[in-house]
Amino acid sequence: MENMQYAEELVREFLVFRGFTNTLQAFEAELSTDIGKGFQVNKILDLIFAVYIPKFQAEKLVGLFSFFKHCFSSWSETVMLDTLSKLEGSVLRCYIVHALQSGRKDKVMEFFGMNGNDLLLKSYDWTPWFAIPYLKNPSLDPQFRVYFSKEWYEALRLSVRNFFSEIFNGNRLPSLLKLSSEKNTISRLKKDNKNLNLKLSQLQALLEEKEAQLDQSKRSMAATNSSGASSGIDDENLNLSRSSEEICAPATSHLSRREQSEECAANEPAKIVSGHSMSSSGHDSYSVSSFHASYSGIDDNAQRFCGSHFVDNGREVLGEEEFPEVSVEFQETFLGHTNPITRCRFSASGNNIASASVDGTVRIWTYDSSIAASRNATIYCGAEIMSLDWECKSDRLLLIGTADGGIKAWNVDAKRVVCDLNTSEAFPSVLDLKCSPVEPIFVSAASSRRLGSNTIHSLGYASLTVWNMKTWKAMTVLPLGEDPPAITSLCFNHNGKILAASATDGMIHMFDMSAGLQITGWPAHDSAISSLLFGPDETSIFSLGSDGKIFEWSLQNQGRVLWSKTSGWLSDGTSKYYRHEMALDANGRQLLVTCGSVRAPIYQVRGHSNGLRSLPHSAAITTVDWHPTLPIFLTGSADNSVRVTSIL
Repeated sequence: MENMQYAEELVREFLVFRGFTNTLQAFEAELSTDIGKGFQVNKILDLIFAVYIPKFQAEKLVGLFSFFKHCFSSWSETVMLDTLSKLEGSVLRCYIVHALQSGRKDKVMEFFGMNGNDLLLKSYDWTPWFAIPYLKNPSLDPQFRVYFSKEWYEALRLSVRNFFSEIFNGNRLPSLLKLSSEKNTISRLKKDNKNLNLKLSQLQALLEEKEAQLDQSKRSMAATNSSGASSGIDDENLNLSRSSEEICAPATSHLSRREQSEECAANEPAKIVSGHSMSSSGHDSYSVSSFHASYSGIDDNAQRFCGSHFVDNGREVLGEEEFPEVSVEFQETFLGHTNPITRCRFSASGNNIASASVDGTVRIWTYDSSIAASRNATIYCGAEIMSLDWECKSDRLLLIGTADGGIKAWNVDAKRVVCDLNTSEAFPSVLDLKCSPVEPIFVSAASSRRLGSNTIHSLGYASLTVWNMKTWKAMTVLPLGEDPPAITSLCFNHNGKILAASATDGMIHMFDMSAGLQITGWPAHDSAISSLLFGPDETSIFSLGSDGKIFEWSLQNQGRVLWSKTSGWLSDGTSKYYRHEMALDANGRQLLVTCGSVRAPIYQVRGHSNGLRSLPHSAAITTVDWHPTLPIFLTGSADNSVRVTSIL
């Protein structure tokens, strides 16, 4: 009964939405007289034998059986389909017989004119029936006499009744009636998933606590052993060392995990092994801290603020490690990649997700089981993916920028690359791509390379190119001056008239897209800027520096800082996944930032609370994004996984 009521509500909703008010009134009237609240086979019999056949509505009769065959086309048992086809042939013969008995040979001729070709293609012998309109007395013809008998007519009605009664009173239910049960199943699964995630977080917290206790025990044993071997150390140095250990104590909570990893990787490069070497005294807390920073990718800022209170804007706040864990409604983990994740992005509607890894693979997928997976795809680009962006007006096109100067446009409906562009050889690294929210254009930020390691400091000069998405040709190159530093991040305002760009020299540039000229710019950071975002009301802009500093700049009073934060968990820039990024939620109140640790901080923008932290991955967080409308965020990690997290 609950399923029936839910289906009726869906029908009402659809009729109101489409404006079918007359149909809605008829629907309500029939519901008020409905007694059985279930399948009524007599209604189908009356429709066929009391409406369509007597009123010579052949087209509707054929359409009704086509509808039933479409509904049953997914059945594995072909016997039912064969039976339905035979019943259809008999009912159509009944229509012809009734027309002849009513003296309406014109209706018979009209019927064969509309359906003759289809009938000849069927397996039944319809050829003799084309001659029946020309017979003087077909009811006496031996070949057709049986179809004019009352016994045959009654047997046909009984067969139709039995068939539909067997079908709809058995296991076959209309799709609308299945929706309610499927909805309940999904709700139950989400609830189970929420409980499992809660248990998982509790177990992870317990594991971290046990590891910290184990680590403390090891340190105590090491201190006891070393004190006997180095009795010549004076008390002042010993107290100083202990003080240093207390300052960095939270940083060593992960030490036991690192030591276990080191034991499994004894044959790996010496720089990892040497990173944890301790002095003979056993109290060299700086060496322990350095090992943690170099191994996990956390820079000096993490050691400076890790696990301690510090002052921000004259107010004492918590370090990220002390942020409370985010309250999760559900979490899904995508394990389709085999290499660390470089970028992940929600589509414009939020229904689809694109994620990329360092092996040059892009996966398109969805986290919602109610959304069709027809757009799911794997794209092989042949080079490391450095940037992703969806077309803003729809989920139809995905732009992909690679480390070898390639820009691919993937059509998710056609499942193919519709355009394959290339930047000039002088600018092979496509660091960012951004589609205009209004015009059919996009901007690419490409960079030359300097000799050196694959870090943000090895980027050379910049090139900003505007491309037409209809002709797939370059329109113009935005002016940046002579030998401009590399542009790392781009963002449009809501109408696409202003483009903001951040550079490795710490500058923020603003461009008027109508004129194609730079209108303003200011030095925002002492280090390279990794990510740039307009605020929700576009009166401010956020910037994330490679040194971990986050600023919200006023666009009404240029150079004024509205809000700032220092992230202590950014990596030191020596990792391959050096380009950190941030993402704002739909309300512009929560700022999610990538992290050299396994948890990503979620800062409360200009809020009273400090922030939250995500559930842990098993490696660094390399990319983040927020759903365009819902409280759902993405985290991609160096552990090859992408997680979709819905928060309460």
